[in-house]
Amino acid sequence: MNFLAHAYLSFGDPKVLVGNFIGDFVRGDIENTYDKDIVAGIKLHWNIDKFTDSHPVVKEAQAILRPEYGRYSMVITDMYFDYFLARYWKNYHHIPLDQFAEDVYNTIDEYGDTLPEKFLQTFGYMKYYNWLAGYGELDGIRRAMTGMAKRATFNSKMETAHVFLDEHHEYLKVHFGDFFEDMVAFSKKTLAELRNT
Repeated sequence: MNFLAHAYLSFGDPKVLVGNFIGDFVRGDIENTYDKDIVAGIKLHWNIDKFTDSHPVVKEAQAILRPEYGRYSMVITDMYFDYFLARYWKNYHHIPLDQFAEDVYNTIDEYGDTLPEKFLQTFGYMKYYNWLAGYGELDGIRRAMTGMAKRATFNSKMETAHVFLDEHHEYLKVHFGDFFEDMVAFSKKTLAELRNT
């Protein structure tokens, strides 16, 4: 999953949100570096990624991408799922997406002094270009994918992924809906377990 989903799956807890956002940027002795609730968010992020990568519905969605995008199909699927979450946000959350995104940015800013430098660089771009709210439009996906294509080691073709999304919208939307229901239930259960350890 991508940043919007990780924010949503923090369930309104600021420290869990911070941990969930920096999960890809930290390794090592997190217990002695971060507050226990931030640690829970980091571990939740790792669990979400594992659950996503092994889910059969996600693998089905990736299967139609693989002939065109190869190894990048996993990254693209993550972006597509954030697109569907943003596009149909009203089905999932009572706070408007623009307000939710602003609340997320403000929360992360409050913890800026303790966060990894590499994450803060990414976060600067995220906030400036308002990635969280922009994911729900094809043009937002186009911009994000084009940016990632420029940083990719190989020819990823990610700059065309917004066209593929438009052409396969309904198929991918069904897959997102089937998967995300499982993802929410898994994340709630996992977070409860992490808080009790």
